[in-house]
Amino acid sequence: MAVIEPLFGEISEGGLAAGYVLYGEEDYLAEGFIQGLIEVLIPPEARGFNLERFDLAGMRWPDIIDSARTAPFFFSPWRVVVVRAVEKDRDGKEGKGDRESSGKLSSLDEKVIREYFRSPASRTVLVVVIKGRVKKTHPLVRFFDSLPRSAVVLKELKPLKQGELYTWMRQRLAALGKTATPDALMRLEEVAGSDLRRIDREFEKVAAYAAGRKTIGIEDILQVCDWTKGFVEWDLTEALKRGDQRQALLTLNRAFQEGERPENILRVLAKFFRDLLLAKLWLGEGRSRKEIFAFLKPQIKEYFIPLYPNEFKALFSLLERMSLAEISRSIRELERIDLSIKTMDSPEQPLIERFVIEYCRRLQPQREQGGAIWRGKG
Repeated sequence: MAVIEPLFGEISEGGLAAGYVLYGEEDYLAEGFIQGLIEVLIPPEARGFNLERFDLAGMRWPDIIDSARTAPFFFSPWRVVVVRAVEKDRDGKEGKGDRESSGKLSSLDEKVIREYFRSPASRTVLVVVIKGRVKKTHPLVRFFDSLPRSAVVLKELKPLKQGELYTWMRQRLAALGKTATPDALMRLEEVAGSDLRRIDREFEKVAAYAAGRKTIGIEDILQVCDWTKGFVEWDLTEALKRGDQRQALLTLNRAFQEGERPENILRVLAKFFRDLLLAKLWLGEGRSRKEIFAFLKPQIKEYFIPLYPNEFKALFSLLERMSLAEISRSIRELERIDLSIKTMDSPEQPLIERFVIEYCRRLQPQREQGGAIWRGKG
C-alpha cells in the first residue's frame, strides 16, 4: 500500500527515513504527511498503541527519544512518533520578532538525539513539526540540519504559490474521487486564498454534495461552501469598489430576503470604509502600497495571478478617486444609520439602500468622465 502526498511524493514502507523535520507556516501540509504515514504504516486497530504525539513545550527530549526506542505493539511492526513545537512571539502570536522559543536544546538533548539517529529504532518514524515563521537559522532546525541526510529529512513548509496550490487542490480532489472545473477552483481560491485547511474542509463538503457526479463545477462551490453564506461581504464590497449601484442593490435585496441581519450588513459596509480610511491615512504617512495592501488583504498573496494585481489596482484606483473627507463622511453616515435603526425603529433596508445609492452616484460620474478625480477637502 502507498499514499501519494504533496511533500514527498509516494509514501511507502520501503522509502522512509528515520526522521523528518517539517518547519514553517503551512503546517497543514505536515498534517497531511503524518496522516499519510499513519494510513500506510499503522492499521486502525493499532493506532492507539503505535502512534504517539508530544508537545515539545511540555516534554523533555530524553523522554521523547525513550518513547521512540520503545518496541511497537504486536498489532503493527511500525511506530510513528510526532513532536510538535509552535514558535510564538512573547505576546502569544505566531510570527517573527522576540520569541519564546521551544527550540532551545541543551547539551544533553543534542547528545541524546545524535546518539538516537546514529542507530535509530527499526521501523520507527520520528516527525518533528515546528509551526510558525521559522527559517533554517532556528536552533532546532539548524541542529537537525547537522545530522546525516540518510537519517533525517528537512522540509520547509511554505504557503503554496498559485501553481502549487492548484496542483494540491487537484490532488486532494483526486483522493476524494473528484475533479473540478478551472472556474470552480478559481472561485474558491479567490475567497479562501491559500488556506489549505479551509479549502480541504470545503472540498469534503462539496464532494458529498456532488456524490453522484465526478466533476465539481462552480455551481457546486457557490451552493455548498461556507463562505457563500457570507456572500454579502464579497459581492457587496466588489460592487462598492466599482461603484456598481445595480449590483449593490441586488446584493442588498437578496441579503434581506434571505434574512441577513441589518447589523451584519452595516458591519460589512463599515469595514469597507474603515479599511479605505486606514489606507488613505497610511498613504499620507508615506507607507508603501504593497505594505498597505498586505495588511488589508492578507489572504491575497502577490503570486496569485491575476487576482493580486486586479485587487491591488481596484483598491488604489478607488483611493485615488475618493478624498479623506469623503471617506470620513461615509463612515459618519453609517454611524447615523446604525443609531437611527437602534433608537428610532426606522426601516433598515431603505436606509441602507439610500446610503449605497448616494455613494454610487457620487462615485459613478468619475468613471463616465474618463477617471476625473472626485475630491473633497481632506
